[in-house]
Amino acid sequence: MAWITQGIQDFLGLLEQGDSTVVDVRTPGEFRRGHIPGAVNIALFSDVQRAEVGTLYARGGRDEAVVRGLELVGPRLADLVRRAREVAGSGSLGVYCWRGGMRSASMAWLLETAGFPGVVQLSGGYKAFRHEVHRIFAKPWRFQVLGGYTGSGKTEILRCLAERGEQVLDLEGLAGHRGSSFGHIGMGSQPETEGFENLVWDTLRGFDESRRIWVEDESLRIGSVFVPRDVHNRMQECPMVIVTVDGEQRARRLVREYAGVSDEELHGAILKIQKRLGGLRTREALQALQSGDYLTAARITLEYYDRAYQNCMTRPRPGRVWELKPMEDDPRAAAAALSSGEYGGGETERED
Repeated sequence: MAWITQGIQDFLGLLEQGDSTVVDVRTPGEFRRGHIPGAVNIALFSDVQRAEVGTLYARGGRDEAVVRGLELVGPRLADLVRRAREVAGSGSLGVYCWRGGMRSASMAWLLETAGFPGVVQLSGGYKAFRHEVHRIFAKPWRFQVLGGYTGSGKTEILRCLAERGEQVLDLEGLAGHRGSSFGHIGMGSQPETEGFENLVWDTLRGFDESRRIWVEDESLRIGSVFVPRDVHNRMQECPMVIVTVDGEQRARRLVREYAGVSDEELHGAILKIQKRLGGLRTREALQALQSGDYLTAARITLEYYDRAYQNCMTRPRPGRVWELKPMEDDPRAAAAALSSGEYGGGETERED
């Protein structure tokens, strides 16, 4: 065997090499659920074919499954090599499957036979990578949680903090969702939870563990994905700073962010909260939306979100909480105060 096999730590070193390529040989469906960030999918089998081979393995044994797998892949060998040449860099080429078994070994043999230099197979496969993901999540990260009512500009403040050289974990950006019933609007499709976790891992692994990491206060669920349990639990244990912006400024920010994107989606989002907003206020919000009065619609929806946030903040929290004095809607100024640790002066400290 001319190719080499590496454990997860050495294999992940390939991601740091700009001239190396990592190939995921699992099915398109497996790849969509989650993959090593930066990997390229060159699937040996389709989802249907993998199910067929798996059924044969369970019922007829290994030999019958291997023969059927060769029948399916054999006619495509040249195409697989051509695809690998399209994506390969000048450096090493890493391959992995689910457990580091026959699929990745077969691809490694094919690529080595085709003349690719430095082919590396991941020992333990994607399963070993997922163990590494959860190992990283369990570390005692120094999160600094950023809280505040809806429309306070927390996402933009995080962006400004990153520009100032602070470490920032943007969970909503990675999730492709802003967290509320309106959170999907203008954000595109979300990854699956496993894929989201892999993106969180990819961000955390680049951080200095000795420094603080700014992260927005989130519930366990962001749209259709879930924040890793270890990360979320650690966030609850760490200090929080609440940014305070008055309701009118927050409503105007929501108008800037959502108005004109899709009235149909805004209409649907309002209907999602109608039970908590109440029938009368829901009708008034929808009428305002229909007439183009986005500011009134925003003011009404904030009634619900403000109540929800107030209820959330009454729950005991292990980490210390600081409340900033009321401030203008100025994310750059807020980021400067947060980065300096001054918190604007006159803040009140609250401990649960």
